[in-house]
Formats: sequence, structure tokens, C-alpha cells
Amino acid sequence: MAVAFTREEDYEAQAADLPDRPISTHPNLVTASGLAAIEADLAAARAAYAAAQAEGGVAADRTAMARATRDLRYWSARRASAQLTETDAPPGSVQFGRTVEIEREDGRKQTFRIVGEDEADPAKGSVSYVSPLARALLGKSVGDTAMVGEGEVEILAVR
Repeated sequence: MAVAFTREEDYEAQAADLPDRPISTHPNLVTASGLAAIEADLAAARAAYAAAQAEGGVAADRTAMARATRDLRYWSARRASAQLTETDAPPGSVQFGRTVEIEREDGRKQTFRIVGEDEADPAKGSVSYVSPLARALLGKSVGDTAMVGEGEVEILAVR
């Protein structure tokens, strides 16, 4: 069929069939700031859903309603499964929620915080606790080394 004969509603129907956002199979560990961010995202999703309903719901804009519904389901599930995690491990031990400074074999130093999956943003200095880097370091202490990728890193500091 030629594109000229497709109906605009067909495109809208396809856009409204948004797949659910994938939910991790890992425990939803969160820091206090991660929990606050989930709650803010949940509030924003509720507001977007209410706005889509106020504008006429599915009849007015199927895409906006589908996106709002999908986000509301995702953030509701993430909030319901959130496990606020605060470490009581001794200082100097790499644990969830702590900031770690490492030195790579080539002399580069990096600092990052180990956080939950929704909170992770490597560009801003935070990595998920299920990332290969965090997994290699969890439970280790200052002065220990670990294999990360194909290189070795040394833990310089833990805060």
C-alpha cells in the first residue's frame, strides 16, 4: 500500500502501543537520594497521567496517554520494590552507597559512588551496584586490588 493511503490514526495507534519499560530482575536497592528521585519521578508520572486525562485521555492524544500510563506503571513498580539501603560496614570498606576512588594501571584516578540502577549515571560519577566495576570492588578495602575488565585497579579511598 502506498504511504499516501495510510491513515493518520494508524500512526497514532502505533505510537500509542508503547512497550513497558523493562524492570530489572535485581533487587531494587536505593540510597536515600535514589529513593527521593524515584518518588519525584513517580509524582511527575502521576501529574503527566492526570494532565493526559484532563486533556481528554485516549480520545485526545493516545501517545501522551500511553506514555503517561507506561511511566506511571514503571515508577509505581520501582517505588513499591525500592529497598532503602544504608551500610553499617566498617569505614574503608567498599559498600553500596559509598564513594570509591581507584587508580588504574595507567595512572588514571577515578572517583564514583555505588548506587541503585535507576540512580546510576556514570557521566555524573555514579555507577550501579550491578555494574562489572562495582561488583569487582564490593567488599574490598582501601589498598586492595581488583581486576576490572582487562586491567587491575587499586582502591585508594572509600568515603
